[in-house]
Amino acid sequence: MKLLVVGSVAFDAIETPFGKTDKILGGAATYISIASSILGVKSGIVSVVGGDFPQADLDMLSGRGVNIEGIEIIKEGKTFFWSGKYHNDLNSRDTLVTEVNVLENFDPKIPESMQDAEILLLGNLHPGVQLSVLEKMNNRPKLVILDTMNFWMDSALDILLQMIAKTDVISINDEEARQLSGEYSLVKAAQKIHEMGPQFVIIKKGEHGALLFHDGKIFAIPALPLEEVYDPTGAGDTFAGGFASYLAKKEDFSFETMKSALIVGSAMASFTVEKFGTQRLEEVTEGEMIARIKSFKELTTFQVHV
Repeated sequence: MKLLVVGSVAFDAIETPFGKTDKILGGAATYISIASSILGVKSGIVSVVGGDFPQADLDMLSGRGVNIEGIEIIKEGKTFFWSGKYHNDLNSRDTLVTEVNVLENFDPKIPESMQDAEILLLGNLHPGVQLSVLEKMNNRPKLVILDTMNFWMDSALDILLQMIAKTDVISINDEEARQLSGEYSLVKAAQKIHEMGPQFVIIKKGEHGALLFHDGKIFAIPALPLEEVYDPTGAGDTFAGGFASYLAKKEDFSFETMKSALIVGSAMASFTVEKFGTQRLEEVTEGEMIARIKSFKELTTFQVHV
């Protein structure tokens, strides 16, 4: 197996200025694994759902070549549910409902079929749960990628720092990077986070793109300007999925390859926002993916004659 994803498989209910949904498929591991399937990368999910989770959604994932052996089903429980309403700028939102349900006591179980994963992508979960995954792996994966958020910085900082120290790549947004480091400058923030353990620091800036830091080097990419943006939910997870899957496909974890992986992740995320939930991502073909990457290349390539 190339990529092991540990994260939520969940329900979302979303409202944006362009419409609203009832309960639909969501969760970080869901977006990540769909992204990996588009690139033809073999992935597996470790997560937990309730008895209310539709078999059709599990079939969709397995039909895309995703190993779902690690998704535990607690028949008497309910699946994690989040509901949110986005503001007009789509950058800010209000959480309306959070029902942790079966995720509250999530104890990841790593099937033998996933023990040989080369890349481990830890979705945004309690850092104690993330640490437990590393402890349950027979061998440390070649690359450990961590996603986290300011909630864990507020409520579980000590154990989060332990997890960060064992991480190769950390992916957080600009607000979280400033909080974690205590630095306003993102360059200084990345330097401090690098000292905590990760060799590579990704700082996401939403509609303004992303930054990659490694050993004093910086690479910046824009976000692709889109005509239609309906729902930003899951875009960050899709970005992580595209990024990790490209690295898995290339079997190369150098700074140069990560620069390309950043472009692939951003291109993948640009599809997610075009419809609600996973709908658009499930439709993406390899040809569309290649065309979008070419659009990024045209957007960022230029010559200057001085």
